Amino acid sequence: MHWPTPGSENLAPCGEQAKTQRPFDELPVQKVFAGRLETRLDQLAVEEPLEIRLVYSSVGERREHSISITMRTPGHDPELAAGFLLSEGIVRGSRDIEAIRHSGPTSETARSHNVVRIELREDLAFDLKRLERHFYTTSSCGVCGKSSLEALEVFAAPLWSPDEFQIAAEAIHQLPDKLREAQAVFDRTGGLHAAALFNADCNLLEIREDVGRHNAVDKLLGSQLLAGKLPLSMCGILVSGRASFELVQKALVAGIPLLAAVGAPSSLAVELAKRYQMTLVGFVRGRRFNIYSGTQRIAINAEVIP
Repeated sequence: MHWPTPGSENLAPCGEQAKTQRPFDELPVQKVFAGRLETRLDQLAVEEPLEIRLVYSSVGERREHSISITMRTPGHDPELAAGFLLSEGIVRGSRDIEAIRHSGPTSETARSHNVVRIELREDLAFDLKRLERHFYTTSSCGVCGKSSLEALEVFAAPLWSPDEFQIAAEAIHQLPDKLREAQAVFDRTGGLHAAALFNADCNLLEIREDVGRHNAVDKLLGSQLLAGKLPLSMCGILVSGRASFELVQKALVAGIPLLAAVGAPSSLAVELAKRYQMTLVGFVRGRRFNIYSGTQRIAINAEVIP
């Protein structure tokens, strides 16, 4: 397998290409404060399209096809692409990928680092029709292009023992502050979502940021896929926004038994979590949170009120 060493996809050459690979950009803005108008430089999170191209075997020959264009924050693009393939059920592990790398522009106007090309191993069966997704998704919703509800649920890792992963309620209370402290780009822009992997001791193992919630999770899971660390049965995942159906699905595919969100879950997210006996926690803020599924994985030292 051939992919860059961690972080090397951020090492773009000088000039315009290097500028577009930064996760934030600076531009002059008019700021109004204390009755004054002043021009200052402001830092904004970069949002650019990423095309994911797949090379696969079909009827004895190698074919290449564009399978998705998503808006994302540049950086960790191979991980984002790998996480996307994992979430869509195209790959199950790093051995399914022969090579993954940035490709050149597909047109005169395309930017060279906005295309990632993934080559599947030759004997991996793949049917393009399985990928029932339009070729454009927004940075805020990864399922908007899905053509049917049946296509939403890809597959989940084998069910784990409910008692295998447990975490103290006190540890969950600490997660948002730890995530916020680790958000380097958010400090500059205030405009990025984040996803973090953590263990039962409340240690953050990995974090990724992006303008899109589902992109941040794909980058995080892609990093673990490429490192050969799946399934992640002894880890939880924390997301900075709400918990949607797709984020629960992505966590399940990676074998993660607990998803915690700073925001609210959707009804479909709760339904899916309950179906697969996953622990789903929402509104993790200050000294409170809600448990929507899988209470048995959280050690709670509190008075039980009927």
